[in-house]
Amino acid sequence: MTRILHIALRDFLAIVATKGFLIGLLLVPALGAVLIILAPSLFVDSGYRIEGEYGVIDPTGTVLPELETALDPNAVARERAEAFRRGWDRVPEPFWGTQTDPVRQAMEEVSGPPVDVRLTALAADMDVEAAKAWLTAEREGARRKALIVIHDDAVEAATPAGERGTYDLYVPPGLDDRDIWFMYRTIREAIINARVAAHSLERAEIEALLRVRRQPSTTVGPDAERRTVTGFNQFLPLAFMVLMFMGILSGGQTMLVSTVEEKSSRVVEVLLSAVSPMELMAGKLLGGVAVSLLTIGLYLAIGLALLVSFSLFGLLDPWLIPYFVIFFLIGFFVIGSLMLAAGAAVNDMREAGQLQAPLMMVVMTPVFFWPAISRSPDSTLAVFLSYLPPVNSFAMLIRMTSTQPPPWWEVWLSIAVGLASVAGAIWIAAKVFRVGLLMYGKPPDLRTLVRWVRAA
Repeated sequence: MTRILHIALRDFLAIVATKGFLIGLLLVPALGAVLIILAPSLFVDSGYRIEGEYGVIDPTGTVLPELETALDPNAVARERAEAFRRGWDRVPEPFWGTQTDPVRQAMEEVSGPPVDVRLTALAADMDVEAAKAWLTAEREGARRKALIVIHDDAVEAATPAGERGTYDLYVPPGLDDRDIWFMYRTIREAIINARVAAHSLERAEIEALLRVRRQPSTTVGPDAERRTVTGFNQFLPLAFMVLMFMGILSGGQTMLVSTVEEKSSRVVEVLLSAVSPMELMAGKLLGGVAVSLLTIGLYLAIGLALLVSFSLFGLLDPWLIPYFVIFFLIGFFVIGSLMLAAGAAVNDMREAGQLQAPLMMVVMTPVFFWPAISRSPDSTLAVFLSYLPPVNSFAMLIRMTSTQPPPWWEVWLSIAVGLASVAGAIWIAAKVFRVGLLMYGKPPDLRTLVRWVRAA
């Protein structure tokens, strides 16, 4: 046992003590922090100004006045403020108290500077091709950015039961998408207002009738009630699955690479003179799992700190954390031991990629089925995958973090299946590891690996 711990400590320090590991460990949270800080300047268009000249052909005679009203800077500011209010209503209530005044002010400034658009009324019977020449003609002053052609039946249908028309929009090359989306919204509002006025109705009254403010739901449990946080129930299974996926793959890949390097450089021959193949394999597994636990422990701590800062920690069942560790260890020992076997059976990383690909596909399986399992945790597919090694640890963890956790006996039955799969995977990997570690030459195929397992 002492020699196994020495090997585990050796592998652990060989990875953790390097600058590359420390940079990689801190790179993800550092990038996240930088993205949060720079997101307002990178993704917010607060400095972009909508300006230019729009030409309008309006045979109805009613849409152009509505366009002039809609393009008034005060009207645009009110519409943007209303859009901001609707977006703020969708923010979960626990986040309200975390927004400081500077943050709220920055969010309100997303509306940007006032628009400066001039409308030019073109003749109602003007030929469209001639109007296109107006759009592309070179001139000094404000840039001509749009030609809007309103259909004859855009406001009133040609027949009582007929469908109303719409409009055609022509723009010059190289126009910013923000200008185009602004045109879409503005023209739509102008046509709707013209249709409402044509029927002697009030737009405000219609919107008041159609407006139903969404109220947050309340999750009722057997012991307590709590406010439902929209999106949290969908995010939690994904977060746990990604964390588990990242820890298993990074640790398994590290062990595979180190085994291939030691074998190709003949260092493994020196190691086998002091320890047995089983001791070497066990030490590498323990060292790899220690590295992965350090990595996911840091990210898990960051995630819990964020939940606490946003007053969302009460939505997380604390028992999920120890269960996550259990399922992670099961998944790591299954996939990690098989990756060690793959590393011992080949001579270089190119050959290792061929054996590693099936293992990668197995680990990726829960990613493909995650939405189905999360939405229907009691479905036949979810239950089947919960007891199918080696993906049962992923599937059961997704079910546990869903809105309908399985009963405790299903969880422990899945753990028992996982422990049995750990024993089987280590048994198979040990046989391949013992034979393949000192084998050189042509990489083995599946039939050869099976023969190694049966002969060792």
